Amino acid sequence: MGTSLYRNTSHQMVMLRCISLEAFSQEKVVFPFEEWLFHCPPQSRVDIWSRGLTGAEQLDSINAQELLLPAELAVPVGG
Repeated sequence: MGTSLYRNTSHQMVMLRCISLEAFSQEKVVFPFEEWLFHCPPQSRVDIWSRGLTGAEQLDSINAQELLLPAELAVPVGG
């Protein structure tokens, strides 16, 4: 698993869902302008959801590979 970084550059709170075929899943609420470092398999899909007028709406779907930090920048999550 690699270290990934997501920046919420919007003015609204979003729900980040990282899902992989290997039964890996994690969710995190990311506040406006917050950055979140996390570990996930590089082949995962990262979905970004927000609250819309009629309920939850998907804003984006990103290949986790695009969020991976270079090895020299990666730091242990939680440490």
